[in-house]
Amino acid sequence: MQGAFAEHEAVLRRLNIEYFEIRKSQDWQQPCDGLIIPGGESTVMNKLLHTLGLFTSIQKAIMDGLPIFGTCAGMILLAKEVRGGRPCLATMDITVQRNAYGRQSGSFTTIENFQDLGPLPMTFIRAPYIEQTGKNVEILAKVNGKIIAARQANQLVTAFHPELDEEPAVHKYFLNMVQQYLQHK
Repeated sequence: MQGAFAEHEAVLRRLNIEYFEIRKSQDWQQPCDGLIIPGGESTVMNKLLHTLGLFTSIQKAIMDGLPIFGTCAGMILLAKEVRGGRPCLATMDITVQRNAYGRQSGSFTTIENFQDLGPLPMTFIRAPYIEQTGKNVEILAKVNGKIIAARQANQLVTAFHPELDEEPAVHKYFLNMVQQYLQHK
């Protein structure tokens, strides 16, 4: 619909993973094993989910266990509580601070540890961070004491943009979640 979908597609192509874009409600009718909500403008994405008739079916699919990976704006859309904005899908028990690192000029890159993956490059662009997590949320990474990656069951979120770095480790982590889902489906 909007955001950094082309960059995620490039990573999936490098990993030889089939994918398709969801731009209208008819696209959602295709069989889908997982969903990536890219970074972009969360307010616009929220409006489009409703306008295009995708909101209810995507929210239900997540609640039914479909693996989902939200990066940056995708994290905001999944959060149950959003400081500086309104919740959208509200399927993940996290409180997110929008634009926590300021304007575009506050963007930065760092290398930090990601649980089970080790040190990874992380690119932040007008990024949020997680202020609070519910008891069933696993914290996967922090930068300067701020939670920037987490998982709750079938939902994975990152405040950074792994699609902008050469290392596909976070995408592989998500694909492993999809594989587990398919084995138990």
